[in-house]
Amino acid sequence: MPFVTVHKGGQAFRDEVPDNTNLVVKAGIRKFPYPNFKYKCGMGKCGTCTSLILKGGENLPEPNWKEKKTLGDDKLARGFRLACQLWLHHDIELTQEFDAPDPAAGQTPAPAETETTITG
Repeated sequence: MPFVTVHKGGQAFRDEVPDNTNLVVKAGIRKFPYPNFKYKCGMGKCGTCTSLILKGGENLPEPNWKEKKTLGDDKLARGFRLACQLWLHHDIELTQEFDAPDPAAGQTPAPAETETTITG
């Protein structure tokens, strides 16, 4: 089962999720990564769930047409993805705070002040 780490507000929230998990679906039923995750339509139209993939992006499928339309080539090339379009099979680390370091530029996130593991 994959581990998901969400960076928000200087903290890292980490939990294990079942294989083939969609984070927007999980947040919608009030499970991890809720309440630390932004989402809205769940259909790839609004872009609310846009996430910068910090680690694990190499294991994700190629962006689909919804991601290409909503995010555009520039954001996709910089590591942004729509979480509502991703079904996870591998560990991933992400943020929805876009002042975060740019992995395409070789930057890595600063160590989190606090890491919280959610279980349940």
